[in-house]
Amino acid sequence: MPITKTAKRALRSSKRKAKINKKILSSMEASLRIAKKSKKLKDISKAISQADKAAKKKIIHKNKASRIKSTLSKLQISKKQK
Repeated sequence: MPITKTAKRALRSSKRKAKINKKILSSMEASLRIAKKSKKLKDISKAISQADKAAKKKIIHKNKASRIKSTLSKLQISKKQK
């Protein structure tokens, strides 16, 4: 447990940020599952957008976001070829 006043304040702030980060991450993962399952253009673009937002806020690494976008783009291309 934190002892000093600033450490207590930092802990409160950290908990708030962790809750927000978890919400963003879980919504991104949910949209990824939906996009991979449905393969609809709208769902794919939403998942790409969510990955970009998570990378911008440094919740996930930018290279991970790039890999996600690449995978989703392949789904989009295979959909167009059919």
